[in-house]
Amino acid sequence: MHTTSFSLALIKRIVLQARAYWLLIFLIFALNLLVIPIFLLKPYALKILIDSGFASQPLPRFITFFFPEGYIFGFPFIVSLTAILVVAIALVENVYIAVIWLLNTYTGEKLVLNFRSFLFNHLQRLSLLYHDKKGTADSLYRIQYDAVAIKTFLLNNLSPLVSSSITLLVMLGVMYNINAYFAFIVLCLVPILALITHRFSRNLKKDWKMVKQQETNAMSIVNEVLSSLRVIKAFGSEARENIRFTNNANQAVNGQLKVARTGALYYFCVGMVFAVATAIIILIGSGYVKSGRLTLGELTLVIAYMAQIYAPVEKITKNLGEIQSSLTSMDRVFTLLDREQEVRTAERPLIIKELKGFFTFDQVSFSYDHKKPIIRQICFDIRPGDRVGIIGSTGAGKSTLAGLLMRFYDPIQGTVLLDGIDIKQYDLQAYRGQFAIVLQEPVLFAASIAENIAYGRPEASPQDIIAAAKNANAHEFILGCTQGYETLVGERGVQLSGGQRQRIALARAFIRNAPVLIMDEPTSAVDVGTEALIMQSLERLMQGKNTFLITHRLDTLKMCNVIVHLEEGNIVDVVRDPLPGFLEQKKSWRELDLYNI
Repeated sequence: MHTTSFSLALIKRIVLQARAYWLLIFLIFALNLLVIPIFLLKPYALKILIDSGFASQPLPRFITFFFPEGYIFGFPFIVSLTAILVVAIALVENVYIAVIWLLNTYTGEKLVLNFRSFLFNHLQRLSLLYHDKKGTADSLYRIQYDAVAIKTFLLNNLSPLVSSSITLLVMLGVMYNINAYFAFIVLCLVPILALITHRFSRNLKKDWKMVKQQETNAMSIVNEVLSSLRVIKAFGSEARENIRFTNNANQAVNGQLKVARTGALYYFCVGMVFAVATAIIILIGSGYVKSGRLTLGELTLVIAYMAQIYAPVEKITKNLGEIQSSLTSMDRVFTLLDREQEVRTAERPLIIKELKGFFTFDQVSFSYDHKKPIIRQICFDIRPGDRVGIIGSTGAGKSTLAGLLMRFYDPIQGTVLLDGIDIKQYDLQAYRGQFAIVLQEPVLFAASIAENIAYGRPEASPQDIIAAAKNANAHEFILGCTQGYETLVGERGVQLSGGQRQRIALARAFIRNAPVLIMDEPTSAVDVGTEALIMQSLERLMQGKNTFLITHRLDTLKMCNVIVHLEEGNIVDVVRDPLPGFLEQKKSWRELDLYNI
């Protein structure tokens, strides 16, 4: 009972999700219903030939209606009529198939595109905490594979299920009109088929859930390997990773085989039930024909309908099995869509009209798993124009502190204030619009250099892009690229060196021209010559801005007027305006492996 109500609620959500395409879906449903008479007429043409051509039965009224009363229908006419009916029915059927195929394709692709866009938009807005825990493979699988289930369910499962059910009912009505016993025999199949379907559908639903999870695990390995190829090649681990992928993929294959075995046994049971029912009708019907209670054409029609009844019933039973797969996928997608955004804009957000630059961390604590704190009751104040150097051992919480500042995460305790107001009260997009960020591993997109620079301000003019590149000391090397600013950088900027990627990231920050700047180890992975160029750029970039600089470099730390020392999520020191030589004398910081100390 719980499963049924759950499925009904899920079906309702699927139908509501597709409301923009209800008209097209209704048209597909209507065409599927209009074609039912075609399937009913196909065996009827054979009945006319047997009863009216070879026997002496009169032609049906719907044919004689078009001819004068007393018209004599000879054998050649009846044979020709039967042949014309067969061709006409085939013509209509094939036109229907072409139209429904095009309509199904258009509607289905639009449905999937709309649903994927909706899901993708939701995924982007979930907090980094969710993505840190789940990784990318699970989200990729749900967008690429699970989202397709909306088309599969509505167009490939539900629509044929409805039309097949109506076809079955109409065929039963025709059979009842010929002989009530035949209709009764077919009706007796319904509870048997329902029992078989109920038994197998529960197993299929459980098996499909397992398969989906196993396929996700296999895709996770592919995603992890392809994003770490340099490390894998360096350690010669290709064979080991291939074995790991094959083992996980084999589990998915075994799950698919289990589903196939269950499905094969299901179809075998249904087929045998119909074979027995057909045999009973042949045994009874032959006696009726011999006794004159039934014509040979009527028995042929009933046997043909039994063969055709198997088709809609097979569709119904097959769709009931496939529906479990579709509903499992849709349930996974809706579970993701039901996940609330952990970091969201307030109901009545404040808009930042003029940022002054007073930041306050007031008793701020944070934990990724709500168990082990990463940041513990942090307290410090930042004034407008401050350049804040954040130092600490690996895992001290430096990057987490920057994430809290940009509201990638929200504290589990305490408050982060901007100009005396809790940052949760500001419009989220407008608040993040006050920041420019440069990461240790610069993120570039598979686009041109110009597009990557302008990512911080898409409406920027070519002159603005060039000016930003010059400020970042990137203009010279860009001109040396094959196509200048239109050079494609490849996925994650693989066509460029680390220093070149970093300078493009700096150019992006320049063009953004935001009042607050966050930099996470901007010079840690570059050579001495490139570092000098980046340091010049940093000095220009930080002018007049609140700057938060995570670093292990003494030279960059000397650019800061406030130094925050973190260890194990706690503040050890907050030093404002250190005197010349202070850094060299700070013995407790030597353990942090500050370069040049």
